[in-house]
Amino acid sequence: MASGHVPPMPPREDADGVPILPLRNSVLFPMSVVPINVGRPRSVRLVEDLLGRERAVVGVLSQISADVDEPTFKDLYTVGTLARVVKVIRLGQSNYSVVLNGLGRFRLKDPSAAPSGLVLEPYMRAKIERVPESLVRDVELDALGTSLREATREVLALMPNLPKDTAGILDNVREPGALADLIASNFPQAQASIRDKQEVLEAFDVKARVRLVLAMVNRQLEVLRVKKEISSMVQEEMGKSQREYILRQQMKTIREELGEAGEDDEIEELRERIRRAKVPPDVEKVAKKQLSRLRSMAQQSAEFNVTKTYLEWIADLPWSKATQDKIDVKEVRKCLDEDHLGLEQVKKRIVEYTAIRQLRADKKGPILLFIGPPGVGKTSLGKSIARAMGRRYERIALGGVRDEAEIRGHRRTYVGALPGRIIQALKKAGTKNPVLVLDEVEKMGADVRGDPTAALLEVLDPEQNSTFQDHYLDLPFDLSQVTFLATANNRDAIPGPLIDRMEVIEVPGYTRAEKLGIATTFLVPKQLRSHGLTEDRLDFTTEGVEVILDHYTREAGVRSMEREIAAICRATAVKLAEGKDVHESADRDHVERILGPHKHRPEVAERRPAPGVATGLSTNSAGGDLLFIEASKMPGKGNFVLTGNMRNVMQESATTAISFVRSKTKELHLDPEWLKEIDLHVHVPKAGTPKDGPSAGITIFTAVTSLLLDCPVRSDLAMTGEISLRGRVLPVGGIKRKLFAAHRAGIREVIIPIRNRRDLDEIPPEILAELKVTPVSTVDDVLAIALLPPVGRDEAEDASETSKEVSVG
Repeated sequence: MASGHVPPMPPREDADGVPILPLRNSVLFPMSVVPINVGRPRSVRLVEDLLGRERAVVGVLSQISADVDEPTFKDLYTVGTLARVVKVIRLGQSNYSVVLNGLGRFRLKDPSAAPSGLVLEPYMRAKIERVPESLVRDVELDALGTSLREATREVLALMPNLPKDTAGILDNVREPGALADLIASNFPQAQASIRDKQEVLEAFDVKARVRLVLAMVNRQLEVLRVKKEISSMVQEEMGKSQREYILRQQMKTIREELGEAGEDDEIEELRERIRRAKVPPDVEKVAKKQLSRLRSMAQQSAEFNVTKTYLEWIADLPWSKATQDKIDVKEVRKCLDEDHLGLEQVKKRIVEYTAIRQLRADKKGPILLFIGPPGVGKTSLGKSIARAMGRRYERIALGGVRDEAEIRGHRRTYVGALPGRIIQALKKAGTKNPVLVLDEVEKMGADVRGDPTAALLEVLDPEQNSTFQDHYLDLPFDLSQVTFLATANNRDAIPGPLIDRMEVIEVPGYTRAEKLGIATTFLVPKQLRSHGLTEDRLDFTTEGVEVILDHYTREAGVRSMEREIAAICRATAVKLAEGKDVHESADRDHVERILGPHKHRPEVAERRPAPGVATGLSTNSAGGDLLFIEASKMPGKGNFVLTGNMRNVMQESATTAISFVRSKTKELHLDPEWLKEIDLHVHVPKAGTPKDGPSAGITIFTAVTSLLLDCPVRSDLAMTGEISLRGRVLPVGGIKRKLFAAHRAGIREVIIPIRNRRDLDEIPPEILAELKVTPVSTVDDVLAIALLPPVGRDEAEDASETSKEVSVG
């Protein structure tokens, strides 16, 4: 830095002009003394040519771009500083350090108009003209200079690392223009670019120059003030953990200097991972205690590895990591519609949750239970919900789990102990608010190792799971932000306390129209892609898909239909692999040729009305199904036999139905002694399948009454309902699945208890349009609808007889 302003002597200028020294990454100002390293060929030749000359003068021009190694005049600014060479130090071969003293500003003499005045070899030379410094001062200039000096003092006060005499130099420079040059030359490059400094150098007007530098200083002053405020806030907020981190970093450096760093690298890495995990205070306290124990253990001991694994689990869990939820209701609805056809109730519930999140961000995640037959998309629905909500997805398979430790984890005292599946899934997801699907939740079992369903009670309770404690971690983990989705096939197999903690949503299956849409929109394109085919190679017609649907599958879901579509795709893929040019249409003939004889035929179409045969409805893990009841009589002594693998409740229901028939022999115009002369046999086909439940009561009653009256039962009619000893038709469960099964089987009318009428609100309109549903309250209503005229009578006589015979009230 220069300490005063001494007018320089005018340099001598050769006929070829002044030597030009290009400067990159820096700007030389008048009155500044700076060392410059010279290593580029032209610059080295210039310095070597000046060796031995006294008071040698060069022109210093800054480069526009520092990336140019050998600049020409077009790469340099046209305004620079004339400088005297004070000292030249040889650093090595073709490498010098040159100390320059800035004398004054100059500019090139119109280089574009007179290119002949510019010389590049052996080094750059150019004709220049000096720019004189204005020494005229007025009140405004003095005021600007004072403001610049004071602002610079404030900046220096906020930069404690500067030399103490720096502020004194400001007082020695009285000229405002020289003061501006002095400050600009010493301004850090991080706060003032080469372009900014060049603007100051090119400001020939002193007032304009001072204003430019004052603006730079004020900018820097504001930055330093903000940094000071932030630093002071950080110092105030820096707690014990931050101070400890700094001290440990210092200890680490000391150990590295002593050559002892290798022993504690793993422990320090664990400590840093736990710090980055932002664990809660109580977890941090336990982790620090374990880290202290780990430091005192021998690395070869088993306890060292157990403790280290435990700390790694703590460091890897997402204590504070969470994904941002999508709260755009329209976008969520769009994602659900793209992935699944139908399932409106499920979609409605997720959209409702999203709408609530818009109004209240701290809303806890829902806990939903999807109950339905296999293949209806319960598990894949979890992926769709995760995508719609913008969350990570993990699936936990619970089928066959019999150990409570699978949910809660093993205690660390056991060899090979691990956390439970809930904590493992959270670690895999990497966030504390994923969508976790608990698949096949009803297929868990209990044994001597405990009951896993009991362990799930805390996990699925919104009031308790915010402090879920895994046996392995033995630390509370917040599960309240997790969206739990459980799936099951059979509601009856789930314990009552567990199902009470979840919101149950029935997923009964798809209608025929929905299956057709799913096959066309999702399954066919998916299987074509997975088999490397295109629609040009294999084109599935609507007729072909309908044949698969009607004659090769009979299910509530679409899993079997997807397998049959895949079989047709495989046949085409084999032909392509054999080198044939295949362009096939999967119509009815093609499908039947590939898949063979029909696997399913409509049972209703094959049956004819006959006395003693009635059609009921049942539910199972696969959805709903038809239940045929057959009754037969034979000479005997008044006994009755029940066959068809009936369990206790169904046997009691059959006994109730037969007892009611016996109690109404007069109303049914039967011989009171009839039961003494015949035996009754009630059978339910498909004896290999266990059957239970009271919902076949009115069906058994109808079959027995039909047999005794010799009146056929309508074959296009199905019924469900429990019977009482007073002839009332009592409500039953599973109406939705039973109606879906009746619709699939081609039934045209279904009798249900009148108290189940409210369940019809959940039935899709397209099913109700094709299926007549008749609610009844007594068995009189059932017989009036179900029985046809007796066999072998005229219709006129039968009509009158039937009206008398069916009244049992």
